Amino acid sequence: MNATVAKTPAATKRKAAARSAAPAKTAVKAAVKAAAKPAVQAAAKPASRKPAAPAAEAKPAKIKLVRDSFTMPSDEYAALGQLKQRALAGAHPVKKSELLRAGVKLLASLSDAALLRALKNVPAIKTGRPKTKKGD
Repeated sequence: MNATVAKTPAATKRKAAARSAAPAKTAVKAAVKAAAKPAVQAAAKPASRKPAAPAAEAKPAKIKLVRDSFTMPSDEYAALGQLKQRALAGAHPVKKSELLRAGVKLLASLSDAALLRALKNVPAIKTGRPKTKKGD
């Protein structure tokens, strides 16, 4: 029941022309849609336009953080806890790292003579991890 129908050259040309015109039509439709979208978006933007942020208020670049460990005497470590409590009483809770960073900023702001006086008041300690007892 499937009879093969001989195609005329004119029918083949019409189909080929329709096929080549189809991509052109879709390209034209896509171009029209693309042109219409910015116009619609541009019309919508003035209604909800926010003031442009100045370049000075751009996000600052992220600062690379460095993780470190150190050894300190137990009385100085306890002083960190006391300083945290004082800051909490002043309605400004802080972390130990924030206290240490504040101390570094204060030391950096000192003159050379004042820095040397402050450093002479801190006794030198042996660095590294404490040794563990062999019986434990």
